[in-house]
Amino acid sequence: QVQLLESGGGLVQAGGSLRLSCAASGRTVSMSNYAMGWFRQAPGKEREFVCAISRSGAFTGYPDSVKGRFTISRDNAKNTVYLQMNNLKPEDTAVYYCAASTTRATTLTALTFRTDYWGQGTQVTVSS
Repeated sequence: QVQLLESGGGLVQAGGSLRLSCAASGRTVSMSNYAMGWFRQAPGKEREFVCAISRSGAFTGYPDSVKGRFTISRDNAKNTVYLQMNNLKPEDTAVYYCAASTTRATTLTALTFRTDYWGQGTQVTVSS
């Protein structure tokens, strides 16, 4: 069993930046056994894929909506994955969820990243 705990959410003005963190824990958990990802869900909308990173960190995937603004990274020694969000827009407002997947895909998309574990989520609010 893998527990994921997000942190770093908050309120920021449009154009600002936030950095989210997600720490993985569990009895014998090594985050290097999982691809990691971020999803978000705005009120009244479905949960959507934000980005993902492969087990080693060699491959990443982003949808067009965040490409060039968001960057995912990981530190397997710390069992932590990060999401650096720059040039935030009001439409980025959502609850952001960390996710872990056993996928070995190198092309990481909403279709290839099948989530095995979810975090509880952290709120990000971008004011205009």
